[in-house]
Amino acid sequence: MNAQSILYGNETIQYEVCYTPHRRTNIAVHVHPNGSIQVDAPDGRSLTEIRNAVRKRARWIQKHVAEANRQREHLLPREYVSGESLFYLGRRHQLKVVASETGQSVKLLRGVIRVETQSPSKDAVKKLVKAWYRSRANVIFERRLEAICNSVVWLNSPPAWKLLAMKKQWGSCSPKGVIQLNPHLVKAPRECIDYVIRHEICHIKHHDHSPQFYRQLTQLMPDWKPIKGKLDGMAEMLLNE
Repeated sequence: MNAQSILYGNETIQYEVCYTPHRRTNIAVHVHPNGSIQVDAPDGRSLTEIRNAVRKRARWIQKHVAEANRQREHLLPREYVSGESLFYLGRRHQLKVVASETGQSVKLLRGVIRVETQSPSKDAVKKLVKAWYRSRANVIFERRLEAICNSVVWLNSPPAWKLLAMKKQWGSCSPKGVIQLNPHLVKAPRECIDYVIRHEICHIKHHDHSPQFYRQLTQLMPDWKPIKGKLDGMAEMLLNE
């Protein structure tokens, strides 16, 4: 990441430049939920070209930064009541809590996470939602681990893995090669899930963040840098309980 800024009117717009593989041809500007600005640019583009692209979108950037900051002001612990929004695979879904006399369930139907429960209290709904996230994480992560590991030539078999709720990390890898993945990660876009899995797979071979580690990660995922930036920008929202 390369920190840059421009002056637009009386306001300074600060942004991070992330150079991406040559297959990207355009300069893309992103405003993340935490209000940070990321500019993805092909290798070889000059800072002047990037600055001009940011300047052209300055009004759009100001609008979306203001909206992100407005939402962050109201980022409070969830109440788990109908109308709240919940993330799943990078998309917002509306929570709907329905009192039921027959049992309890959580289902995703047409953009709505529907929770049926005999006890619609905050704690009861939160427990059901967390269990649903863990269930979906088990399915999604297992599927992606298998698919990714099949493309890693130096892996003889998929590594052992488990879910572990963490407050600040998306994943980790033990000295014995056991991968731990945060169930909150299932709220992130699929490409972010794949990034974290590939990151931890590389730690099986390199137990640090050495240049060799990053070379290995780049081989497995050439565009990991902008994807990491996206995940970092969403972290505050995704980890909010």
